[in-house]
Amino acid sequence: MGLEGSDTWSFMRDFLDKCGSGGCAVVDGGFATELERHGADLNDPLWSAKCLISSPHLVRRVHLDYLDAGANIIITASYQATLQGFEAKGVSREEGEGLLRRSVELAREARQVYYDRCTKDSCDFLSDDRYWKRPILVAASVGSYGAYLADGSEYSFEFFYMLYVCDRGDYVDAGADLIAFETIPNKLEAQAYAQLLVEEDIRIPAWFSFSCKDETHVVNGDPIQDCASIADSCSQVVAVGVNCTPPRFIHGLISSIKKGTSKPIIVYPNSGETYIAETNQWEKSSGVVEDDFVSYVGKWRQAGASIFGGCCRTTPNTIRGISHAIRTKQLQPQ
Repeated sequence: MGLEGSDTWSFMRDFLDKCGSGGCAVVDGGFATELERHGADLNDPLWSAKCLISSPHLVRRVHLDYLDAGANIIITASYQATLQGFEAKGVSREEGEGLLRRSVELAREARQVYYDRCTKDSCDFLSDDRYWKRPILVAASVGSYGAYLADGSEYSFEFFYMLYVCDRGDYVDAGADLIAFETIPNKLEAQAYAQLLVEEDIRIPAWFSFSCKDETHVVNGDPIQDCASIADSCSQVVAVGVNCTPPRFIHGLISSIKKGTSKPIIVYPNSGETYIAETNQWEKSSGVVEDDFVSYVGKWRQAGASIFGGCCRTTPNTIRGISHAIRTKQLQPQ
């Protein structure tokens, strides 16, 4: 899907209008948790991306689980997928490029399976409210440089910064609808991505989502307003927001982001638990049970966000609750 001139500005707003529900859309939720629930062993530096090699059928299944739950945007299993990471596992550069493309293809296949179910001439499907035809985008996930290190660095910014750019033309060739630059930890990396989009003339839109440590700062201490301004200045960026951040910070972050951009705001926080990089475990802190997540989302909608989902440790049940609230008009501003 190419972009020309003013099409860049209108891409996400047009999509939100087509979604209905007062201009809201739903992103999917945690991926690794669901892969593990289906039996995958992710004790590996490649994390979810390991399944692109070992069990692509599980990747497709998780995408379908989130489509069944009502997602309008599904994010590829490529957050931890890099050519450097694949090469460290003995995968050639050519094979690694193929796996990047495969991550997009698996999401597109899941979308087609879902659409086929929507139109299937079967009473079983037609009577099942999981299946209704709606706009669905495939977002190719790009993790930060810290994600490539596979040591939790993107959550704490405890790494020496080096410019990390892979050839993401593979995503374009495979048919991704947009690129999701996720868990961005600072202004410097956001500037690098913005520069990449312009200099490489990447012809599909992107969103920038930042990992934050409180209501006004990303994890390294840069103001989120400044980070949002960087995204705002890049015409290829069609939405700005926050991911993998505790829910308790999201309302304030939306207010801070609005000071730096007028672009649609996307929020998909984690469950509220804390990731401990040393043990590769999640520690209970102020976790949010799935039944409570929707009540947060209503407040985030009123604060100005329009795209909602979940990150680490959220599930299809989380997304189903958000989707139901949107479809029944529970999240519209008063």
